[in-house]
Amino acid sequence: MARLYRLVVVIIVNKMTKERIILGIDPGTTIMGFGLIKVVGKNMQFMQLNELDLKKYSDHYLKLKLIFERTIELIDTHNPDEIAIEAPFFGKNVQSMLKLGRAQGVAMAAGLSREIPITEYLPKKIKMAITGNGSASKEQVAKMLQSLLNLKALPKNLDATDGLAAAVCHFYNSGKITVGKSYSGWDAFVKQNGHRTSTLTAKGGIKKTKK
Repeated sequence: MARLYRLVVVIIVNKMTKERIILGIDPGTTIMGFGLIKVVGKNMQFMQLNELDLKKYSDHYLKLKLIFERTIELIDTHNPDEIAIEAPFFGKNVQSMLKLGRAQGVAMAAGLSREIPITEYLPKKIKMAITGNGSASKEQVAKMLQSLLNLKALPKNLDATDGLAAAVCHFYNSGKITVGKSYSGWDAFVKQNGHRTSTLTAKGGIKKTKK
């Protein structure tokens, strides 16, 4: 009886202090920034932030392959419960926008292939969640993250903190009815974005389209 009582107590405590890991990604074909936080109850803890430097590669399809593989590696290593990803912003350079959209799509495909829920956030939404100012600079966002997560130092390249910012933004928006575009799996993504899946296979791989 006492053993059963202790088991019930443990189950209740675990539910009250449920842990989940959020992977934040700032996709790019030059640098992909990413950060991980652990959420325990209503508190978040810093786990990791880093970047994937793609500047030395000239082949765009090789970059997409590396983004996919790095995302899969992060997922298999840290087992995140959710992924938050920065949505591409609209610019004047169409080619740059196309490449950025592909980078984001490949990172999302990696998560969807592992059936991990994904939520997209616009850059302004992320900045607003972190600093209260949707027009905040990259440096301002990084400084606020350093304060919120007690980071000892910031990386020289702040693209890594942009990925971390996406994860923190998702933490602040968890439970809200409207947060951003969300996908529970590959089928949900295809249903909402049929026009964006022409270069992605159903298993999340990359298919090089013919010109």
